[in-house]
Amino acid sequence: MTGKNVYDILDERGFVHQSTDPDVLRERLAAGPTVFYAGFDPTASSLHVGHLLPVMAMRWLARCGHRPIALVGGGTGMIGDPSGKTEARRLLEGREVAENAAALGLQLRRVIGSDSLIAVDNADWLAPLKYLDFLRDYGRLFSVNRMLAMESVRQRLETGMTFLEFNYMLLQAYDYLVLSRDYGCDLQLGGSDQWGNIVAGVDLVRRVGRREVHALTLPLLLKSDGEKFGKSSGGAVWLNPELTSPFEYYQFWRNAEDAEVGRLLALFTELPMAEVKRLGGLAPPEVNRGKEILGFEATRLVHGEDEAARAWLAAGREFGFADPDGLIDTSSGITEVSGTDTEAELPTIHLSKKQMEQRPELKKLLAILVVLSSELKLGGSRGEARRLIRGGGCYIDDDRVSDENAEVPDEKIEAGEFILRAGKKKRVRVVVTA
Repeated sequence: MTGKNVYDILDERGFVHQSTDPDVLRERLAAGPTVFYAGFDPTASSLHVGHLLPVMAMRWLARCGHRPIALVGGGTGMIGDPSGKTEARRLLEGREVAENAAALGLQLRRVIGSDSLIAVDNADWLAPLKYLDFLRDYGRLFSVNRMLAMESVRQRLETGMTFLEFNYMLLQAYDYLVLSRDYGCDLQLGGSDQWGNIVAGVDLVRRVGRREVHALTLPLLLKSDGEKFGKSSGGAVWLNPELTSPFEYYQFWRNAEDAEVGRLLALFTELPMAEVKRLGGLAPPEVNRGKEILGFEATRLVHGEDEAARAWLAAGREFGFADPDGLIDTSSGITEVSGTDTEAELPTIHLSKKQMEQRPELKKLLAILVVLSSELKLGGSRGEARRLIRGGGCYIDDDRVSDENAEVPDEKIEAGEFILRAGKKKRVRVVVTA
């Protein structure tokens, strides 16, 4: 991709929060291909939506001819990054860290989508370090006073920070030194809470490697309720389809707040900014068109075009289409996928007919709602389930149920399956097995 400077692209789309020297970095990116990196700690076997901001920034840089390094912290993951945390992370066993690191590496390669991507694991150079040598060679270059002044450290000191965590900044700075030395890396990306760690690396490369390198941090995204973006009421929204189905992934984006559509389209799709501004400026209910496109494009980037189309069709058939004539303003033009089954895309649970016959209380709708509280986002509360029924928000297939003592009708059990709905959009397919 040629033409506009990638720094300007990132800035216009809302990715730039801080950088060490914007004018110098912009010139560096314009001068020719730049090697850059972002790090991901392997605290789980999958990335989630909260990781997508640096991944999308990496996609744009790669599209503009720059070379990405995806660093998975198999070494730093043994410590846990204290940045932005009020308490220490759970320490993982070495084998779990290694397995997670391998899984994340595959995900990053697929989602960033660059043939030139370099995938590295910092365990390769951190694990063999001799601690005394490391302290002597690099620890002496770090000022404790300066480290204590860093926002990420000061926040943790209020609740208690271990010496183990205090080492994290040194190790992340050493990562930058290694990547600068071995790969010619000139730029590190990270979240805004990583600023202290990243500039420590910039300083270490300057002092030891005798090179000027750069830092760019991305904004912290918060929802209107102050919660970190990337979580639903059911927990993290994962990129692994076995943890979050493509349908649920699509629905996460489709259910975005009206006021956030433009910002999310700019950050999490590759649509032209003129189209982003047009869609983000739509008033309700037309803004739902923008939400459908956001859901489709975001799902396409992670799960591919076919899965995005299936999710779009399934959601539209269940909840209605904002644009029944097809996907608007998307590059694919897919409007139909053969064999798509709306019900098959819904979260599905199985109940035993035999157990229901032996224990009649299991036929009670209230009991089933409590069992399915996670899928239906009821918070595991019997009271919440009872209020749902009393308020007229509970349906079995298309039949509203308002009696909190009601049972699932025998004909539904005999039919072998039914759709249980809480409100307009929360649905679960219930299969009754023998």
